Order: sequence, then structure tokens, then C-alpha cells
Amino acid sequence: MTSRSVIYTSSPLLASKTPVWRSKFIVAGLAIGFVVLAGRAAWVQVFGNEFFQKQGEVRYARTIELQANRGRILDRNGLLLATSVPAPSIWASPEDMERDRAKLAQLARLLDMPLADLDKKLADEDKTFVWLKRQVDESVAQQVARLNIKGVFQRKEYKREYPEGEAAAHVVGFTNIEDHGQEGMELAFDKELAGRPGSRRVIKDRLGRIVEDVGEQSPPVDGRDLQLAIDSKIQFFAYQKLRDAVVEHKARGGSVVVMDALTGEVLALANYPSYAPGKRQNLSGEQLRNRAITDVFEPGSTIKPFTVALALENKLVTPQTPIQTAPGFIMMAGMKISDSHPNGVLTVQEVIQKSSNIGTLKIALQMQPRQMWELFTQVGFGQKPQITFPGAVSGRLRPYKTWKPVEQATMSYGYGLSASLFQMARSYTVWAHDGQIVPATLLKSPDPATGVQVFSPGTVNEVRTMLQMAAGPGGTGQKAQTLGYSVGGKSGTAYKQVGKGYATNKYRSWFVGIAPIEKPRIVVAVMVDEPTAGKYYGGDVAAPVFSATVQQTLRMMGVQPDMNVKPQIVVNAAEESF
Repeated sequence: MTSRSVIYTSSPLLASKTPVWRSKFIVAGLAIGFVVLAGRAAWVQVFGNEFFQKQGEVRYARTIELQANRGRILDRNGLLLATSVPAPSIWASPEDMERDRAKLAQLARLLDMPLADLDKKLADEDKTFVWLKRQVDESVAQQVARLNIKGVFQRKEYKREYPEGEAAAHVVGFTNIEDHGQEGMELAFDKELAGRPGSRRVIKDRLGRIVEDVGEQSPPVDGRDLQLAIDSKIQFFAYQKLRDAVVEHKARGGSVVVMDALTGEVLALANYPSYAPGKRQNLSGEQLRNRAITDVFEPGSTIKPFTVALALENKLVTPQTPIQTAPGFIMMAGMKISDSHPNGVLTVQEVIQKSSNIGTLKIALQMQPRQMWELFTQVGFGQKPQITFPGAVSGRLRPYKTWKPVEQATMSYGYGLSASLFQMARSYTVWAHDGQIVPATLLKSPDPATGVQVFSPGTVNEVRTMLQMAAGPGGTGQKAQTLGYSVGGKSGTAYKQVGKGYATNKYRSWFVGIAPIEKPRIVVAVMVDEPTAGKYYGGDVAAPVFSATVQQTLRMMGVQPDMNVKPQIVVNAAEESF
């Protein structure tokens, strides 16, 4: 024991004397360290607690939006025009991705993209989120899940489907990939259809997996359904007949509007060319807009019944008053106004039947410009339609104080003012509703409409007779006659404007009318733009579409036929004046 003690005490390290300041320095350093740590802890836990909590939440806490189910769009009978279906979206975290080339090749094939494009999306390995493909089919999502690729995830989303496709595209519209309305009723009622999303506060780990819920969950409020006045069967039939006419006459396009004369409901509103709402790649604004509502044209001869009715209402003429139209033309302010062929003396009834420009302007010039302006305004020309639809236009109707006599003359037969096909259809509810102009609606509204009285019932009955004559033997719209139903209407053929003048070989063909003639239930308006296959008169191009649409619509509505004889169509129909 003694020898060992001697050895230890004789060690140079143990024998050396340690300076006192060194031990004090170490103790002081440790004390300072503990003070700094205590201060930092106090700062984190007390003074800077709110800041660090927020930083923690930024890294791990997430507010997940709980998507509301977008409301459906239905036709008047409850058939689907637009609905949302589940469509999962595929995303990935590149920094956590499994780089199995065989699996990635299968993934690219399922997502219908080249493997090089997939590699490009996953190239930045520092990213924690990148979309691979939005809104895939459920079957595709299930196959992706079965690949079990680390770092590939799915998010529940919905996409819109449109069962009626091209036929109803311009009415229903569409949504974008974020489910916000972009066109048509999807845009007009976006807020109501979208509902209100909910929220869920959660904590996620670095792989994006939910660890736990924090706070209260706010449930989503689903959007409400929207029921339109459109009848999908009438819509589809009208679209087909319009499409056939555009193709047959090699036209640039066309539109058709069908309205319920009692309620003002729009039963059909179609345009051609159209588009598939779910496949909109490489489409232009011209293809997407609802041209029956957004585009305006000079209505031509379809406006003549209003000019004549105003003169009848003011007792300036009667249906049998003779009007001299010879020699078939008239010069006004250096401008030659003519009929398609000379007619001689015509009664006021025959002026409408034969569509005489000369007869119409001679009747118009017996009235003051203000009277005509007030009438045109009352029936909706120059006024924006009171409907909830994006892009509806007012057309053009200049103040009457600026009218010159020649302008009053040309306006009387449809030049110098403009209107949309929708406005023309609504204006003809005057003839179908005993002189009342009826409010139009794209939403289902089965109650009879109350309009503003424009003409007396007596004047309306006289004009109905003229419209029936115009669509009958000797009239310009004989091809509008319909099997089993009496009809009345007015054709129109207007030169297209080019710059400040008119093209001599480009036309718009119109036909607007009502049926049945004694107790009208519907108004149908047809316009075909720029037919180039030889025929261009409204009575040849637009009237047959009117005829087929009227017959099918009245049958679908359950309206009993009021005629037992077949319509008589004369081969050499009278040509209308421009």
C-alpha cells in the first residue's frame, strides 16, 4: 500500500500545481452557458412564444380546404345538363420519390404523358410538391395507387360532365380546372352553384401524411342545384335541324331560339358551330360565345310587322288600305330603294305577305320618327335583355332626333338598327301574347308571364292574319308551314355589313314566327349566317328549320294539332325584299 502511494504522488502531472484562474474560468464559462441557455429557453417559451409557434405551424400545420360539391344544372324536366363527378388529381414530392424506372414508365403511361415529361416534372429533387396530372378518371387513380410508388399521392377533386354535349354548350357553359364558372350559366350563377368550401386544420409530417387534427372542423356547404327553362329534348332537336341547315347551305353558322309564349321561358337556345364543354383545346372566343345573345345584326324584313302594326294602331291605315308600290323602286336622298320585283298596288296585308320595302316605307313615313323609336324601344330593341347571362348585348337604336327621312324609311324594313336573335324572338311575343311584350327567362318559371301592353288585341289579330299570309300560299315564307299546326311569321334576308357599306354577295337569312296562329304557344326565331350554296332568302334557308322545330316542339309540349290538312308549299315561292 505504501509503495503505491509513493508512485501516485511522485507523478509529474499530479505533482504540478494547477492555476486557480483556470478552474474559475471553466466554472464561469459553464455558468454563462447555463445563463444563455436559460435566457434562450425563456425567450422561446415566454417572450417569443407566439413567433415560434407560428413557425412551427408553417412547417407542420396545414389548413386543408374541404371542397364543396358544385350544384347540378338541370333542364326543366330534371334531366342533367351539368354535374360533378369524382376525379382524383395525382401529385408527387420529388425529394421523397422512389426512382424505379420501370414503375415510373408505368406511371407515365397511365397518366398519358411521355416519360421524358414526367422526368421533367420530377427533376427538382428539392421540391416537396408538384402536380403530375389533374382530374384523372377513377379507374386511372386506382391503377396509380396499385403501383405503390413512394412519394406519389392523390388528392380528391371533382370535374364537371355535360351529358348534352355540343347541343347545350352555349347555354350551360363550362368551368375551369379549379371548378369556377367560365362561360354560360356556369359563370352567371357561379356563386350559387359553387357553394362554400369548408376547412380542416391538421398537422402533417414531412411526407405529407396527416398526423392529427387540431382545432374545429368547418364543414363545406354544397352548392344549390339550378333548374333551367331549357327542355333538353327540344334543345337537341333544334340544334340538329340548325346544324343540318348550316351544312346544307354551306353557311358560316347559325342560331335558333325557342320561347314559350305564355311564360317567357326559353325552351331552346342553340348555335352552330358549337363545341364539347369537356374538350375545349384550341377553341377561339368566337366559338365559345353564345351568338344568339351576344351578336347583333340588322334584322331585315322581320321588323316590318312592327312598322305596319304601329300604323294600324294609330288608325293611319287598315288591312285593306291600298299602297302603290310601282314601279318597284324609289329614290331617296340619292339612294335607290327597291323591291325584289315590282308588285304594283298592294293592300297593307299584301305588303307584309309580299314583303314590300316600298309599301313598308310609305306606311312608315306617315308617322313621326318618335313614334317608331318609342315602339322599337318598347319591344326591346336598343335595350339590354333583362336576363342573367354573361355577354348579353343591347344592339343599336339611335335617338329619333338624329333620324333623316331616308333613315326612317330604311329602319321601317330593318336596316339602320341592330338586334340579337334573342331580342327578335322576345319581340315576337307581342304577337303571341295579345299585344304584351313578355319578360324572357332562362330559368324555369311555369307561371304565366305578365308583360307590358304594346298593342291592342284588335291590332294583334290583324297582324297575326298578315303573318299567316306571309307563311302561306303567295307569301315569302311558305316553307315555314308545318304539318298539323297553323303558323305565322316573317322571313328576312339582310345584306351583311362590310366596313361602312354592304357586301353584295353575303347575307343573313332570318325567319321569326309563332304557332299555332289562333292560340300561340311558342315563338321560334332562326338565323343562318352567310349561306353560300346558292339559296340565301330567309324563306328558303331559315323557314324550313322553323317548320321542323315548331312541329317537334308543339308535339313534345302536348299541344293538339289545329289543322287536318297538309301544308301546301308552292315551288316558286314569292321572294322577299331586302
